[in-house]
Amino acid sequence: MVQSIKKAAVLGSGVMGSGIAAHLANIGIPTLLLDIVPRELTADEVKKGLTLEDKQVRNRMSNSALQKLLKQKPAPLTSKSNLALLEAGNMEDDMERLADVDWIIEVVVENLDIKKKVFARVDEVRKPGSIVSSNTSGISVESMAEGRSEDFQKNFLGTHFFNPPRYLKLLEVIPTKNTCPDVLSFMKQFGEDVLGKGVVEAKDTPNFIANRIGTYGLLVTVQEMLKGGYSVGEVDSVTGPIIGRPKSATFRTLDVVGLDTFVHVANNVYELVEGEEKKVFEVPAFMKTMLEKGWLGSKSGQGFFLKQGKEILELNPESLEYEPRKKLKTASIELSKQAKKLPEKLQTLVYADDRAGQLLWNITTPALLYSANLLGEIADDILAIDQAMKWGFGWELGPFEVWDAIGLENSVNKLEAQGAVIPAWIKEMLAKGHTSFYKNENGSRFFYNNGEYKLIKENPKNINLKSIKEKNGVIKKNSGASLIDIGDGVALLEFHSQSNAIGLDIVQMINFAIEEVNRNFKGLVIGNQGKNFCVGANLAMMLMEAQDDNIFELDMVIRQFQKAMMNIKYSPKPVVAAPFGMTLGGGAEVCLPAAHIQASSETYMGLVEVGVGLLPGGGGNKELYIKHLENMPNGVEFNLQNVANKVFESIAMAKVSTSAHEARENNFLNNADGVSFNGDHLIYDAKQAVLRLHENGYHAPVRKKVPVVGETGYATLLLGAQTMLYSGYISEHDLKIAKKVAYVIAGGKVPFGTEVDEQYLLDLEREAFLSLIAEPKSQQRMQHMLVKGKPLRN
Repeated sequence: MVQSIKKAAVLGSGVMGSGIAAHLANIGIPTLLLDIVPRELTADEVKKGLTLEDKQVRNRMSNSALQKLLKQKPAPLTSKSNLALLEAGNMEDDMERLADVDWIIEVVVENLDIKKKVFARVDEVRKPGSIVSSNTSGISVESMAEGRSEDFQKNFLGTHFFNPPRYLKLLEVIPTKNTCPDVLSFMKQFGEDVLGKGVVEAKDTPNFIANRIGTYGLLVTVQEMLKGGYSVGEVDSVTGPIIGRPKSATFRTLDVVGLDTFVHVANNVYELVEGEEKKVFEVPAFMKTMLEKGWLGSKSGQGFFLKQGKEILELNPESLEYEPRKKLKTASIELSKQAKKLPEKLQTLVYADDRAGQLLWNITTPALLYSANLLGEIADDILAIDQAMKWGFGWELGPFEVWDAIGLENSVNKLEAQGAVIPAWIKEMLAKGHTSFYKNENGSRFFYNNGEYKLIKENPKNINLKSIKEKNGVIKKNSGASLIDIGDGVALLEFHSQSNAIGLDIVQMINFAIEEVNRNFKGLVIGNQGKNFCVGANLAMMLMEAQDDNIFELDMVIRQFQKAMMNIKYSPKPVVAAPFGMTLGGGAEVCLPAAHIQASSETYMGLVEVGVGLLPGGGGNKELYIKHLENMPNGVEFNLQNVANKVFESIAMAKVSTSAHEARENNFLNNADGVSFNGDHLIYDAKQAVLRLHENGYHAPVRKKVPVVGETGYATLLLGAQTMLYSGYISEHDLKIAKKVAYVIAGGKVPFGTEVDEQYLLDLEREAFLSLIAEPKSQQRMQHMLVKGKPLRN
């Protein structure tokens, strides 16, 4: 078997195949993308005088798929430059090239006969020991491998990615009876460590784990909607975040997935099961009519919802007419909003005797019973089922975690009173006095399995900060942050304010952490496991001070924030920032001065302060400018004005990277900074970076003066902004902000090329920030962002 995957091939260039190829390119694996040879010329090919024998025509399918990767949203590629790692070909001329690859992934049409023909050809040309897998969403993996060579069968398995492969975490790995255990073990580790996936081993059953339960749950919801007389909008209003599910809830999810895709997945199971289960998987008549009409969802422009102008209409399943969208409003929904934690919300809702409670009880409990009845058939344990639903469908809690949240005993009593049949293994579990599927002891988590509780074995790279705090406590904490010992002489500063917004409490903890680490630790990680790394400074606090005309207070706050950032930069011990998700404004300013940045691949980093009428105040202008200067290759002459122009553009246009790779292209990260593809490994990777820096004899950087473009450069920077004003693209206030940004980046009124110290630039930045925050129009922008969550153009 292969020891590493250095090159791959994907057979089938549809949305899924090209998405998998893009994900492989994102992690740096050169990949060959093959598809069928067209049998007819397009009108454009005829015009160009091409024939069916021309390579351009023969590779049309895969070439077209590669070009679509650059336009698709959300973007499959973390950087457009990754397209260079993908090569187009076809399945007639290029199959022999499969002998050069380590992993061949089949993503052709969901038809067993076609797949078997493809694998017969693959078996002829592949090198011994190369891994072959199918991305099927429901066809028997065992059946595909029948008749293939012994080496093929040993190295063959199912690898079911979820769409889009870049963003959805789940990878279901499905071995056959002949799959070599070492191959299975390698692919599970490769999937987690390299592909960055949450890997679950599934059994070779229809739709495997996540799609089996997810499709069942969706169809039960549709049937309950019809039975209970609920509308599409009413169902979506209570099956989203309020119960720990994605914002797309039920019917918006179906519109995004595509009704054709959903019906195909449902039919996979319908054809292979019997009795009551078969009835559930029969697609309702109105959805079949939608399919005939081509109302597939987002890709066809209409589905369960239709956008007309600014209004979103919902489909009436009886009349098939579109009506104004409705929301379910009940006492239990209002009461649930007061609950701080999801289990409390769920208990409030599912047991409520109102329309919301009845709906949620009637759609939640069948899915729980179904999951319990499938244990052993689709997966070996409840942990795999829960992980599959969380990683594949974005559920906050898996089915068995939901059951714990609503109370196992209470719900079983109510179900039995309603005549439901409870699986025997759950009855036995309760008889033994076990009333929950999971339990926590001494910071470790256990799950119920075959009559006993088993420890959940985590990959050592999955550092769980909550568990560490439960086991070891914290070194020090306040309302905004905690300092934690994460072992091996490394400390971690965790933000936990609202949205991880930076206030004085976090600034104080940064300063304390630097002092404590310099006394007692090898280095510091700044990271957390919230929804986002940090969305910026505490905007509400700053607006309140500005409206009260407390400019002196704000001056003090900015000085302290700047000082804390300089403490990070010049700490004698290495400080490693571990950003992920939204890393905006002050969040980016915390990262920029760090000795090293270890970013999650999905890091959206930018200095966005101009969106609220301000500019970066914590040293962000200076640090991004220095980062640009330092990223210039040695020995290469550079134009100082071009550097200033780039930084100005980035800040004045509030550019935000769409990935860590793009953040590197925008010079928020340098080439030495790291990228983690598995977000669960981010803290571990950052900790290893601290240890490497320590072992290599880390020293704080030497303070240097910074060359600036001065007055002449300032004039150049403003030319573009003034042109945009005259063209009507920006307002007078936008220009005022741009002038401040340009002045700070240019280094004020000094000659071109003057070298200034960092404190001088910080002072310019602070003065500009304070002058802008005092402006009524900037305060209006701040207010608008706080209330509406989007920028105001005034």
